[in-house]
Amino acid sequence: MNYRIIGGKKLSGTVQTNTSKNAAVALLAASLLNKGITTLKRVARIEEVRRLVEVMVSIGVKVEWNEETGDMVITPPKKFSIETIDTMAAAKTRSIFMFIAPLAHHLGSFNLPAPTGCDLGKRSLGSHIDALARLGIMITGAPEIQAYRVEVGALNPTDIVMYEASDTGVENVLMAAALVPGKTVIKFASANYMVQDLCVFLESCGVKIEGIGTSTLIVHGVSDINKAVTGYPSEDPIESMFFISLAATTQSQLTITRCPIDFLELELFTLGHMGLKYDIGEHYTAENGRTVLADVTIYPSKLVAPPEKIAPRPYPGINMDNLPFFVPVATQAEGKTLIHDWVYDGRAKYYLELNKLGARIEQLDPHRVVVHGPTALCNGDVDAPPALRPATLILIAMLAAEGESMLRNVYPINRGYENLHERLQKLGASVEAVEG
Repeated sequence: MNYRIIGGKKLSGTVQTNTSKNAAVALLAASLLNKGITTLKRVARIEEVRRLVEVMVSIGVKVEWNEETGDMVITPPKKFSIETIDTMAAAKTRSIFMFIAPLAHHLGSFNLPAPTGCDLGKRSLGSHIDALARLGIMITGAPEIQAYRVEVGALNPTDIVMYEASDTGVENVLMAAALVPGKTVIKFASANYMVQDLCVFLESCGVKIEGIGTSTLIVHGVSDINKAVTGYPSEDPIESMFFISLAATTQSQLTITRCPIDFLELELFTLGHMGLKYDIGEHYTAENGRTVLADVTIYPSKLVAPPEKIAPRPYPGINMDNLPFFVPVATQAEGKTLIHDWVYDGRAKYYLELNKLGARIEQLDPHRVVVHGPTALCNGDVDAPPALRPATLILIAMLAAEGESMLRNVYPINRGYENLHERLQKLGASVEAVEG
């Protein structure tokens, strides 16, 4: 699929933040811990989730997904059939790695297809491998079959220090520890939104977790989970940030509802330093009973470069997935903006794709770029990078640029956003999905 875009239009209206991709994939994996029926509410109908559902069905899981509400009912098999796993679907998403911990409790030893997902350079799985080994789950590479080999020994609770505050690494450890009776302590844990969602879900399964929202989690594992459980993926701060960036870059007034504000405050504060005018409405609570939401209105503003570099940090810092959205905003800001993307070895290079649309972005090294602004963005014909966030930056820039543009091969965007072009059309954007 490609997007044909006629840009340069002022957008207006209200858009609702959908539930999180990253929370959904974590709860899908965690549902495999439960011998009973799991219901997940309002699961985003995106390609990343579809790939994991294909994998689950291929190993014997029954999945009923309501196309209207997004609600999903998951019924586990009496025995998982790992030998029939859909290897093509598994290889398309890095999230498949989160199936290791739950399947280890059911299968003991097995092979899991090696994951891919976004092409952002080398992304070490060492934090998963090291931490799971401490619990008794050993992972080794099997390159001859493009898979990982999982061997399960004696499982015992323990103290774990995460040498990297990896979101998915901590999620894997949480799922492993959930079915190891006793107390497991996870230090230097990520406290990001999807980790908190997983903790809330595991508590509904009967697993007590202390320290939710902090860097030290204490998991009181249980011997069995067999009950009817309902999980609520919370709203996606990265999707909220997409629309915030879109409004700022196109000089439009937009209201984004159901924003998980605790995971956007520093981003908004930083944009405020760049001159962005915005209002945050009253706080209210998401369906999971924990996540704090607010409606955010963005106003057309005269933008300036921030006084300091913009860089991500573990929560409560700027989210690593929100960092790219500062790039198109910076193209419209007076001065030089330094973006330091230290997390990924290969993501900053994709920011240079905006130069094809008239931006002036200079790469200093594999992790740092300087954005010179303001620049008048122009139309173009660009292939979407094989990575979700960088692909959406080009879409934002094309919507801000005068004239007709073509963004080709938008599967990376569909991995993380549901019906995005249709939602943009309701805001007054001219975005048409075309084949070929």
